[in-house]
Amino acid sequence: MDNKLPSKKDNEAPGFFSRLLNTLVGIGLGESMLRAGTTVFSILLLGIVIFLLRIFYAQAPAGETVNALETGPTAPVPSIENVTPLAEIAFGGIPRLADVHTTIPSRPRQEVIKYTVVEGDSVFGIAEKFGLKPETILWGNYYILLDDPHALQPDQELNILPVDGTYHEWQQGEGLNGISAYYGVSPDDILNYPANNLDLAAIGDFANPNIAPGTWLVVPGGRREFIAWSAPLGVTRENPASARVLGPGACDPITGGAVGFGAFIWPSNNHLLSGFDYRPDANHWGIDIAGNDGEAVYATDAGVVVYAGWNNYGYGNMIMVDHGNDFQSLYAHLSAINVGCGQSVGQGDVIGAVGNTGRSTGSHLHFEIRAISSWVNPWDVLP
Repeated sequence: MDNKLPSKKDNEAPGFFSRLLNTLVGIGLGESMLRAGTTVFSILLLGIVIFLLRIFYAQAPAGETVNALETGPTAPVPSIENVTPLAEIAFGGIPRLADVHTTIPSRPRQEVIKYTVVEGDSVFGIAEKFGLKPETILWGNYYILLDDPHALQPDQELNILPVDGTYHEWQQGEGLNGISAYYGVSPDDILNYPANNLDLAAIGDFANPNIAPGTWLVVPGGRREFIAWSAPLGVTRENPASARVLGPGACDPITGGAVGFGAFIWPSNNHLLSGFDYRPDANHWGIDIAGNDGEAVYATDAGVVVYAGWNNYGYGNMIMVDHGNDFQSLYAHLSAINVGCGQSVGQGDVIGAVGNTGRSTGSHLHFEIRAISSWVNPWDVLP
């Protein structure tokens, strides 16, 4: 028989918090209460740490007294000029900043420069590259291009004017008033242009100025008529001889023959532009239609052939058809010609083949429609 007496601790009733904890554990809330308690304790501890850090950083360093109104002597503040740039400290030198506007002033070009044509160039593309109009490229290079945008070839060296205008080679006996009037400008426009490097004090009489023959002058804003290089207007069946200057394809006068309907169809299977558009301002009076070498070329309307053969001015193999109603059509750079002088053709008849002859930068069909005294924009009449 165990005679051990119960201790005071064994007889002591559990406390309130112990009973509460036992009750919560008994109903299954013990684990939840433990998590909640841990969270509250963590938040409380974090708050204490933040409070202590704020007190720490708010205090001045030991041994120093902070006085915002103190006016006693202070260390000299270095001037901006004496501060070593951060970039120099980091790199051991002064780096070159990529800001061209702060080192080199932007100003218009004032001299004529040279440009060498490369494969794929066009008068229009070169003009856009230098911010000029296409006619300025032609007017600045007449002896090379002869006002013909198709005359452009790789390795040609072109003059690129600094502004839109013309380029004039001074000839013996010319006068400033006459030349300026021809180009539609004033004498001062030519005399004062920096690229011309003229000595105003030495010019003398405008009728016989002291300008050496052979001097090239930029005429800013100047304009002139293009010197015709394409087939003349008015090549009709009654007067085909007007085209004899173009080459051996000219025909003799023709009587009768087919007459057109006055409505036009596409002269090729392809209806896409391949190069130059209709641009009278660049002396290009037709459209260049995309096509592969040998593809069929059709008569845009019924009529009579008034030119069939080689063209000496860049068109290569060429056909002209007079439609008998004050309209003519022209087909150039052909690889083949299927018709002859005086032959009547119907609308849609095959008259030749797409090619790359003459002054051409690739296979295409150069196509024009003409009236008796003017060119017609093909886009205005094609379906």
